[in-house]
Amino acid sequence: MKPNTVTRAWRQVTGCCIESTLARQALAEMVGTLVLTLVGDCVLASLAVFQLGSVGLAAAPLGWGLAVFLGVLVAGGVSGAHLNPAVTVALATIGKLGWCNVLAYVTAQYLGAFLASGLVYLVYADALSQVDVNLTIVYGTNATAPVFSCFPAPGVSTLTCLLDQTVSTAVLLLGICAITDGRNMAVSRGQQPLLVGLTVSACMYAFSYNCGNPLNPARDLAPRIFTAMCGWGSAVFSFRSYNWFWVPVVGPHLGAVIGVWIYKLAVDNHWKDEDEVDEDEKRPLLSNAKICA
Repeated sequence: MKPNTVTRAWRQVTGCCIESTLARQALAEMVGTLVLTLVGDCVLASLAVFQLGSVGLAAAPLGWGLAVFLGVLVAGGVSGAHLNPAVTVALATIGKLGWCNVLAYVTAQYLGAFLASGLVYLVYADALSQVDVNLTIVYGTNATAPVFSCFPAPGVSTLTCLLDQTVSTAVLLLGICAITDGRNMAVSRGQQPLLVGLTVSACMYAFSYNCGNPLNPARDLAPRIFTAMCGWGSAVFSFRSYNWFWVPVVGPHLGAVIGVWIYKLAVDNHWKDEDEVDEDEKRPLLSNAKICA
């Protein structure tokens, strides 16, 4: 029996293939960042509802590491799984990504994080309202805005948080560069997502006190915009007289650039010609989009 019009149309939709390499990479970045942000923020939402206190300090970094692991699994084979504007821009500065690809990657990452924020809100609004009835508290006791974006700990200065984010993101990029460098420890592509996730967890365990260690501008700024639009209002930006919201954006960008350049100058530039990459390691993560498409 011949398929009807609806069936043929459905097959065309489900079987479509995007021809543009850059479009495929951007779509993968969007979905990967969505998964990362969705899982990570849902972990924070669960901890906020259960009000686990110090237990949450131990659980959150592990949860975010697993979130990164899942996001990298989703996007790694297509786009290299940057999932972070700071990573994308930093790699462009050392020639591992064409500058003409940066805008598409970064836009996709912010869009994915924004969509994830909406899903977190839909899934957890009822539960979070048990802690914050009107879902409007930005800072302090029973605050729910920190489920979506990071805020500094009491008594910690903005400058200290900027330094914190710069150093922690530099460490993160050093780790990622080492993991994905086939001439270093020759980590297989199948192991890289887990090790990148564990690197994120390590950085969060080490640097989470000052400001929650966002590490990723997309996962902080996009949800911050969402919360400003959906109940929490402008206070998510005006906190500390507008002298805070920019830190989780600027700090990671500075740190990521510093991290990749330290690795390049201290390690990558010094491999000898005979230090060949194994066949299985010629396409590690982060390396998929050197050429503009």
